[in-house]
Order: sequence, then structure tokens, then C-alpha cells
Amino acid sequence: MTGFAHREWAEESISLSVEIKGCNSRFLELQVYLPPWLSHLEPKARGLISGICGRGKVEITVRVKEINAPLNVTVNTNAARAYMEALSALAADLGIDASLSIPVLTGMEGVLDVEKKHDEQRYWSVIEPVLKETVSLFQAERVREGKHTQEDILNSISIIESALQTVESHIGEIENSIKENIKARFKELSDDAIDENRILAETAVLLMKYTISEEVSRLSSHLAEFRAETARNERPGKKLDFLCQEINREINTIGSKSAMLEVSRAVVEMKEALENVREQLRNVE
Repeated sequence: MTGFAHREWAEESISLSVEIKGCNSRFLELQVYLPPWLSHLEPKARGLISGICGRGKVEITVRVKEINAPLNVTVNTNAARAYMEALSALAADLGIDASLSIPVLTGMEGVLDVEKKHDEQRYWSVIEPVLKETVSLFQAERVREGKHTQEDILNSISIIESALQTVESHIGEIENSIKENIKARFKELSDDAIDENRILAETAVLLMKYTISEEVSRLSSHLAEFRAETARNERPGKKLDFLCQEINREINTIGSKSAMLEVSRAVVEMKEALENVREQLRNVE
């Protein structure tokens, strides 16, 4: 979602600069800053950027400087007359000369109204191509940043997949350990012949409680879906956020079910990699 682009343009009578900045946000926040006399162009500026952004805070700033712009000057005669009468009355009261010059009167507030003439269509014809070029540069920067982010995220996913293979390789050992522990307990508690059916029943119960094969299978499926969503969706951020929640749930369950040292180490490795994925997803639409 991050990016930056800047462009400037100038001719004899006008110069302008366009700046676009993008940063992280859960939703699309688009802000357009134009000179007050060009505020009516905001919808057009928004239209050029909104199509390429799904999430993020994006600021567009357009600065325009006019050179020798045509002016429309009007005189408020009533205001000038009121100033003249008030000052003449003051001069009479004070017994001083009441002569007033035109420069003095025109310098008083409200006597002159100066307004620059703005050809709206002309300004947009100048701003639009520069704005489009800046938007293209902004999008190219976002794509470049996105590729680096994608590489980093998928590297972390590869770390999780590798650690998951380590976990999966110990499933049989975990289940055998459960069976052997049950047999040992029965031998300790009974001097008679061991009831194999009872052992099988107890083993089945504990396997349902402590085996991690289902969690490993679901986690593997979530990781595959994560990669697929990254490849097929141009704006996968929200879906990947959800998948991270599911991946985290399975990793935590594996960690809580198994106390085997190798599995515990793999769980820590997966958690660290997943945390990096979550941090990077803040930059993903």
C-alpha cells in the first residue's frame, strides 16, 4: 500500500506540481488537496486514483502557481463613500484637513474586490496529464514495493512449511509414545495379564486427545491456500489476514498437544515466521 510519486510541469503563465503519497490503512482513505479555487476538480482527481487502490491512506496534493493571471477588479462605491463621509466628519470635529487620496481610499477594506479569472477547463487540461503521469509512477512504485513484500512473505511461508514437515515426521513417534506409555501404566497397576482390548480403548481415547495429525493436515491446507490466494488475487490482503488467523490457531494447538522437544522447537520457528507474515501483511491490499 505504500508508495510515493512527484511530478512538476511549467509554462510561461502557469506552473504546477503533483505529489502522491500512500501509507498503510485497513480501509481506503483518499484525500485530495487542491487550491481552493480548483476544489470543484476534486471528483475528477479522485477518479484517477481510486481505481488502482483498494486499501491504504492516499494523499494527492496539487499545487498551482499562476504568472500574470487575468484579474477582475470591482469597486465598492458605497464603501468608499461611507469611508469618505466618516473621515470627513472626523476631520470636521478635529478641525483638520479632510482631503483624501484615491490610494488611501482603495487601500481600505472592502473598497476594492480583486478576483482572479479562472478558466476551469483550461486548468484541468493542464493538470490531468501531469496527474495521470504521477498516478502511473505511484502505481509502479507500489508494484515494486509489492514484489519485495511478496517475496518476504512467501519466504516466511516456506519456513513454516519446512517446520511443519519436521512436525509431521514425528507424528508416528508421538503416537507410538502414547501407546507405550499406556502399556507401561497398565503393567505398573496390574500384576495379571494385560487386557489388550482395554489398552486399545485407552490408546484410542488418548490418540484422539493428543495426536496432531488433523492439525498438521489443516495447517498444510491453509498454507497451500495462502500461496494460491497470493497468486490469483490482485488484492489478497483481507483473505490472507483471515488465513493467518487459521494458521495461528493450528500452530497453537500443535504446540499445546505435543511436549516433544523437536516439535516444540518447530512450533516456535513457525510462530516467529508467522509473526513476520502478519507484519508484512500490513503493506498488502
